[in-house]
Amino acid sequence: MATTASTQQARTVNTADHGKLDVRSLVLLAVLLAAGFILNFTVGKAISSLTAGIISPEFIISAFCLTILVVRPSVPQALVIGLISAAVIQITTTSPFIDFAAEGVAAMLMAVIVRTAMRGNAKKFVPAIGTFITTVVSGCIFMVIKMAMLGVVAQLAAAMLPVVFATGVFNAILVQALYVPICKALKVEA
Repeated sequence: MATTASTQQARTVNTADHGKLDVRSLVLLAVLLAAGFILNFTVGKAISSLTAGIISPEFIISAFCLTILVVRPSVPQALVIGLISAAVIQITTTSPFIDFAAEGVAAMLMAVIVRTAMRGNAKKFVPAIGTFITTVVSGCIFMVIKMAMLGVVAQLAAAMLPVVFATGVFNAILVQALYVPICKALKVEA
C-alpha cells in the first residue's frame, strides 16, 4: 500500500512540475545556459574551425530548447526564457541586440511546439524536430535582421542559410540525445 501511495505521489510531482517557471526552472535554465556558454567557447569554436564555419553550433539555443522541453512553460514564460538566453548571447555576439528578437520568437515557437506535440508517439520526436525548427527560425530571423542592417541580401543569405540549417541539425541531435537523461536526472516525466 505504501508503495502505491509513493508511486502516485511521484507521478503527481512529475506532472505538476511542468508549466511552472519557478526557482527550480530558472536554476535549470541558468545551469544549461552556463553549460551552453562554455560549450560555445570550446566545442563550438572547435566544430566551427573543423568545418570551416559551415557548422557553428549555438549551444544557447540547445539550452533553452532543453529547458522548454523539461519545464513546458506557457508562451509568455517561454518569451522570458528566450530573452534571458539572448542576454547571455550578448556577451559573445558580434551583432548586438538582434538575438533578443531571434531568441524571443524562437523560444515562444518552441513552447507552442512542445505544448501541442508532446502527446502519444509524436512526443518521441519533439525534442529533435522542435529544436531543429526553433534553431532554423532563430537563425532566419537573425539573418533577415542582419541583411536589413547591412543591405547585402543575396550574399549574406547564401553564406548564412547553410550554416543555419547545419546548426539546426546539430542542435536537434544534441537536444534529442540529452532530453531523456536530463529528465531522468531531474526526476521529471519525459
